Amino acid sequence: MEQILFIQTGTGIDVHGQNVTKASVRAVEDAIYGNSMPGIAKSLPGQRIENMKVNVRLAVPLDRDNLDIEEVKDIIPYGTVTVDVTDGGMATSSGIILEDKQDDNDLMYIVNAAVEVGY
Repeated sequence: MEQILFIQTGTGIDVHGQNVTKASVRAVEDAIYGNSMPGIAKSLPGQRIENMKVNVRLAVPLDRDNLDIEEVKDIIPYGTVTVDVTDGGMATSSGIILEDKQDDNDLMYIVNAAVEVGY
């Protein structure tokens, strides 16, 4: 990315089911869904929204091999999207194992996201 225009951050949690993709999608949704960018096209080359680049940075606690990057990318409605994944976030006890929620253990996954927008 040549120029970052702004960065949005969010946190996502999967309390039951130990699904790192679900927690990651929720983190990205938390980062972007409370924002509006009415002037973004004017800031992009050619003043076209299609020229927007978005880099999603995820801090994931465990189970990175099961992270569905394409599902995370699908959350971003415009632009060319890349996803970087690093160790981070948190895995902590939910206090209970619920088999009907597909729990393998009592862990909840907490993922942090930074969504960089620019060109």
